[in-house]
Amino acid sequence: MARTWTVVCLAVLTAVNTSVSLAESASDGSRLSKVLNHENAELGVTAKPVSLVDDTAYLRRVSVDLIGRIPNHGEIEEYLAWPAAERRSKLIDRLMADPRFVDRWTTFFADMLRLRSNSPGGAAALAFVHKSVEDDMPYDELARRFISANGKAGAVPEVAYVLGDDADPMALAGVTSQVFMGIRISCAQCHDHPFDKWTREDFYGFAAFFGKTRRYENQFTNTVYTQEMKTSSVLWPPEGDAEESARKPVLPKFLVDLIDSKARPDFIARLESTRKSEQDLIEASLAASSKESSIDDLLLGAADKALDRARGKKKSSFDVASEARRERESIDLKADMRSESELRSDLAELIANPRNRFFAWNFVNRVWADLVGRGIVEPVDDFSDANTPSHPQTLDFLADEFVAGGFQFKPLVKMIVTSEPYQRGQAVGLDEAEQEELRAAFMAAPARRMLGEVLYDSILTAGHLFEYKHPKGANMKTVAERIRVAMPREGEEITPQSLASAGSGTAMQGQMNGAMAARGAGYNLESGIEIDFDNILKQAKEKANEAVVVEKMEVMSAEQLEAERMQMEGGNRRRFRYVYKTVERTYDDNPVFGSAFRMASPAAPQHFVRIFGQTDRTQVGVPRDHSPSMRQALMMLNGKMTHEASRVGPFEPMHKLLVGKAPDVDQAVRIAYLEILTREPAAEEVELAKSIIDEGGTTLEGMADLRWVLLNSNEFRYLP
Repeated sequence: MARTWTVVCLAVLTAVNTSVSLAESASDGSRLSKVLNHENAELGVTAKPVSLVDDTAYLRRVSVDLIGRIPNHGEIEEYLAWPAAERRSKLIDRLMADPRFVDRWTTFFADMLRLRSNSPGGAAALAFVHKSVEDDMPYDELARRFISANGKAGAVPEVAYVLGDDADPMALAGVTSQVFMGIRISCAQCHDHPFDKWTREDFYGFAAFFGKTRRYENQFTNTVYTQEMKTSSVLWPPEGDAEESARKPVLPKFLVDLIDSKARPDFIARLESTRKSEQDLIEASLAASSKESSIDDLLLGAADKALDRARGKKKSSFDVASEARRERESIDLKADMRSESELRSDLAELIANPRNRFFAWNFVNRVWADLVGRGIVEPVDDFSDANTPSHPQTLDFLADEFVAGGFQFKPLVKMIVTSEPYQRGQAVGLDEAEQEELRAAFMAAPARRMLGEVLYDSILTAGHLFEYKHPKGANMKTVAERIRVAMPREGEEITPQSLASAGSGTAMQGQMNGAMAARGAGYNLESGIEIDFDNILKQAKEKANEAVVVEKMEVMSAEQLEAERMQMEGGNRRRFRYVYKTVERTYDDNPVFGSAFRMASPAAPQHFVRIFGQTDRTQVGVPRDHSPSMRQALMMLNGKMTHEASRVGPFEPMHKLLVGKAPDVDQAVRIAYLEILTREPAAEEVELAKSIIDEGGTTLEGMADLRWVLLNSNEFRYLP
């Protein structure tokens, strides 16, 4: 109950705390800049920093980083209409309130936590993170939940983290230390770490926190969940180093020392003050609330109460086969599902403790690297004595402010994007050594290419592909397809029912062909299945309301079993003769796309976002690969999405400037540059653009050529 109380207290205060914290974080950006500048001076850096980027470059950069796409034409015009002195501050507030902020940063957390929508409970975990970012759940609470969660996949979203590694204590030890503390200990599983201080006993001691957790899969209900065993599976000495009888369970041992509980650093005192104020406000709110609302309603919510009621019910009666009864008797599912993991709860408290410096250091370093393009510690998840921070004072300042502010994510982001290091331009015209010196001191921005999802959504934004831009029926196309057709026997009629009973894939193939035609047909590498986060969370609550027991199963009769066997073996299937025919299908090629941030992830290996760096999230510590490749070039040059984004549709504002009663090609070129590159074209660029348009056959075709060129430029793919 105590932890739930903390969660609800902080959730109720989210709106108040966020508004106050965001207002303060702009000045925190200035303080952060001063800390970094002072530290550079102490480090003997004498180079002159690169100037800050101009307003439109800042608009493009921060829009990409905060909402995952470039700004559209209307947003650019609105931004430029604001007073120059207020633009950047007003922009940050607007972007932070945009629903896309949540989508974009859900991907950040999904990458870090290696959440996969196709793994047990993965989709629910993604939806949970999405809701957590939306509500600005404190990061320490988020971490505790993922580390300690127990329960059924899908019903308890956070348990997907443990199930992602099959509840293997050895795998989870390496993953958890690296993800949440930036400490790489996996190498010590087999031997003492050759380059760090970690011993094999250190590894086994940390793995022991996961030693009682097991992954369980019920074959009758297709349910995957975790359960806690009475004894640990992590034994010492390691297997093969001693007789089995001599191996004993390892006592859990945390890796790092916490700040002494008697010490009260300033950031700890500020955190305590912040959370006391929050609790006082909650208690006042509860006192003033309606008497009809119970404390349980306010603290737990309907879903949590339903789960408590379900867990309190008497055992259900079971009518199952003897094998199922034996399995049921050996494992008390209700008790196992109800039990908490005491060891992982202890570990969660140690890791997310404000006195654990590695926890805050690691997270702020990850966010800094994501926004600035380079970590204070590189790689971002490798904190060790041999890999010290380049700017320890700056790292401490970020961590202290993050902890003191209650581990809230949004103020941390705003503090960074309002700082000078974030706003600096790239070093141009200098030799590589000078550029590297400036980048290492965070006095110049490194070249950063858009994330795959950002590039995808930015193409859609520039090409007006989030909505239809052609009228219905304007792009009718006919394609030839090769299909398999069932031929009837003499005197027999073929019906959908007879095809289904024959086990034929013909009917399904026809449905798939129709669906492919509806979205443009062909081998589609740029579309994806969109996730409805709200609906997934709703389903998770419904699952949580169910009693966690094996559903009642009826024993099949011998006749039923034989009938099922015959159906599986095809004994009752009808036989048909098939021929292949070429048929023509006509469809309206008027595509509209959804956001890449809402797709099931990771995407298929051949998908656009995977080609542009999204990982499969199976291996810990594998960063996104931003190096260029031939596949990327071919996808941009020849891909359907780039082609459709280049075409000018009648519903676009630009269309009337090209074929209307009063055409204005110069203004159309200006809009093309604003929409694609977020800047005004230079005079010589306008003339060159007009020559490209003139050579295009028609004005619309020429503009499509120009937009295709701009979309394939490095300036489009890379941040200013």
